[in-house]
Amino acid sequence: MIKKGMKLYSILFGACPKCHQESMYTNKNPYALPDTLRMNEKCSHCNLKYQIEPSFFYGSMYVSYGVGIAFAVAAFVISYLIFESSPTSAFIAIIITLIGFMPIIMRLARNIWINLFVKYNPS
Repeated sequence: MIKKGMKLYSILFGACPKCHQESMYTNKNPYALPDTLRMNEKCSHCNLKYQIEPSFFYGSMYVSYGVGIAFAVAAFVISYLIFESSPTSAFIAIIITLIGFMPIIMRLARNIWINLFVKYNPS
């Protein structure tokens, strides 16, 4: 069970990595495309500044690559190995998956990146 106090909670739900009390994003819906990466300036509960330094989230691009590969492999396994589709169909499934899950992949990458540098502190 995933609960507050676990890094996985902050990563999956986009909660403040320090206190887990509120969302880091102005809009919780990742598919509201103009607001997908728009973040609050700081947490209203613990005052953690999310943009730790200028261009802090550039590093999340590396994480995004890895998360995208994981989604692509999952799409391949499901389409090619489970449904036994052709290689062309599997490739199309990968492309559709990556485009469809792009907002989620970008947010997950940011959540993972900030959680690498900020420890949970309940007080």
